[in-house]
Amino acid sequence: QVQLVQSGGGLVQAGGSLKLSCAASGLAFSDYSMTWFRQAPGKEREMVASIAVSGGRTWYADSVKGRFTISRDNAKNTVFFEMNSLKPEDAAVYYCAVRWTYVCTTTRDCDYWGQGTQVTVSS
Repeated sequence: QVQLVQSGGGLVQAGGSLKLSCAASGLAFSDYSMTWFRQAPGKEREMVASIAVSGGRTWYADSVKGRFTISRDNAKNTVFFEMNSLKPEDAAVYYCAVRWTYVCTTTRDCDYWGQGTQVTVSS
């Protein structure tokens, strides 16, 4: 049974930082690309950042480039998401997702999902 268990998140002031984690089990983690999505109230779920199976390539939405960093530790079956210089518009429920081999950049392409974690940014 595949599980993606997220941790981290919470409330932070604008300009602050948070780090999310997503621990995977039940799959060959190193064969899966990882993506973080987010969904704000009333909006569609959007891709925020992705990382390839090896960790050698990453992709970011323009809105978070230079502020957020995605990384992975294949030995620990975990993907991390460090968010710096947070803005009120970053507030959303964040989800990790995986896809075998290729990166999933749309929700329908992903194979498995984490449970979601709330990020709230106060102004």
